[in-house]
Amino acid sequence: MGTLEGTRVLLGVSGGIAAYKAADLVRRLRDAGAEVRVVMTAGARQFVTPATFQALSGHPVRSDLWDPAAEAAMGHIELARWAEIVLVAPASANTLARLAHGLADDLLSTLCLATSAPLMVAPAMNQQMWAHPATQANVATLGARGVVLLGPDSGGQACGEFGAGRLVEPPAIVERLAALRAPGVLAGRVVVVSAGPTFEDVDPVRFIGNRSSGRMGFAIAAAAAAAGAEVRLVAGPVHLPTPARVARRDVRSAREMHAAVLAAVAGADAYVGAAAVADFRPAVAAPDKIKKTDGAPAPTLLLERTEDILAAVAALPARPFCVGFAAETGDVEAYARGKLQRKRVDLVCANRVGAPGEGFDADDNALLVLGPDGFRLDLGRAPKAVLATRLVELIAQRLPAPRAAGARA
Repeated sequence: MGTLEGTRVLLGVSGGIAAYKAADLVRRLRDAGAEVRVVMTAGARQFVTPATFQALSGHPVRSDLWDPAAEAAMGHIELARWAEIVLVAPASANTLARLAHGLADDLLSTLCLATSAPLMVAPAMNQQMWAHPATQANVATLGARGVVLLGPDSGGQACGEFGAGRLVEPPAIVERLAALRAPGVLAGRVVVVSAGPTFEDVDPVRFIGNRSSGRMGFAIAAAAAAAGAEVRLVAGPVHLPTPARVARRDVRSAREMHAAVLAAVAGADAYVGAAAVADFRPAVAAPDKIKKTDGAPAPTLLLERTEDILAAVAALPARPFCVGFAAETGDVEAYARGKLQRKRVDLVCANRVGAPGEGFDADDNALLVLGPDGFRLDLGRAPKAVLATRLVELIAQRLPAPRAAGARA
């Protein structure tokens, strides 16, 4: 029996030279036991004919949202309901943009909005197009919504350039689909994630904060949910969509986040503290706006330490598996190891901030994961959605066996 036996896969093929590999992908999906139906964009038809996919899939190929015969019975809704997995491979830069912005002016984009099935995308494009900030922002948006990103791979490209942007090879795509259909590596587990900054009020107008966008934490929440976990997300003040199958609670200050996290970790298996919590806050917030008066000296702010959320969770009698983040501008590994020891957590993810294109308010990140037993794993630089998936897989590997129901309570 194939690893995808009986699974209904809707394959979207978008325009690009990698469309020819989608033919091999259809064959391999069927060899794995899947039933495959293909939807092509207008661009895809410039590279491969519908007849090819019809012969390989055994089903008519759809490409027109306004097909009179198919749409007489609302065919696009029927296809959206039929699918158990929607896979877009190759996913061009244009297709990623359309999906990120919720467009629905062709058959493929409409199906992706109309389905409740998991959505997976396998990008394929020129390396410069992949690296463009617009593409990376679209990928980050999709990842925050729970869309599973497959690749891209790096290597030589049809245009003669070399770099990231190659379609993941069909056997690897089939393997990932099979893993998605299998029980998730975090199935039955409860994971709490904190994300984003905190704002500490100076007066009703001003606050102390930082540049954290929350994207890394939201990507981790999405990846944990995709891995089968029950996910509780505590989010600071950010403007990001809630990932699919994630319960979210919004907070503003470190004090509020401390209370929300301690409530959320009751019975949890893991806590990932990806939030950039303020270390200090004004000891007293002014009740009215502080005025800038000519000739008067600038006010002096008396600061106090905020609650140490990660240390508080790690000190609980029946604490979850604890993962902290160390955002540093220099001596990253040394400071991260110090945090690992001081707070007695299970893993610390060290990342440099302030470098162009990495860390806060960026689409990419670079993580070095450290453990108290000398464990060291460099996850490298990648889009935050990719790093989140790798980190969730690592957490699943290192989690202790589930506690008994009584202990969890």
